[in-house]
Amino acid sequence: MKKTLIPIALTVTLGIFSCKNQATDSPKTTYEVVGEAEIVPGNYGDVIEEKNVSNLSEMVSKVEAEGTFDGKISGEIKEVCTKKGCWFAMELPNGQSMRVTFKDYGFFIPTNSQGFPIVLQGVATLSETDVETLRHFAEDQGKSKEEVDAITEPKKEITFEATGVVIKSKA
Repeated sequence: MKKTLIPIALTVTLGIFSCKNQATDSPKTTYEVVGEAEIVPGNYGDVIEEKNVSNLSEMVSKVEAEGTFDGKISGEIKEVCTKKGCWFAMELPNGQSMRVTFKDYGFFIPTNSQGFPIVLQGVATLSETDVETLRHFAEDQGKSKEEVDAITEPKKEITFEATGVVIKSKA
């Protein structure tokens, strides 16, 4: 009798732990890219669905009115950090640029993803970026020392911290 209880107990224990891990772990991308990627389109960070996506004008209006926006937006990648893809920029409807970073520095996008359409999920906020950070971003873009040194004032802007992105194929 004891011999039959041991396999049953092991099976139940394994079943409980495997179900627990599946329920608590959110799906993540299988793309672990730093630098250029042979195939750019795909999911990076948390896997997100392309449903309930707000347009950029709605996001800007909400951030300007309430200071924050939490949800999904879509657009096109205009610039990418050339060192490792740790941030990118999108153009807003008002012609300004919005910098997108990744939650907890948890994932990157390919450095060759400029010009690709993208859907992203996360939080947008109205913030002021200090001179040191602006200079760091300029260096990441490969700007000259003169261009970096010319940055002398902080910038008030909308920034976005993404938890996941879907880079789509170019049309």
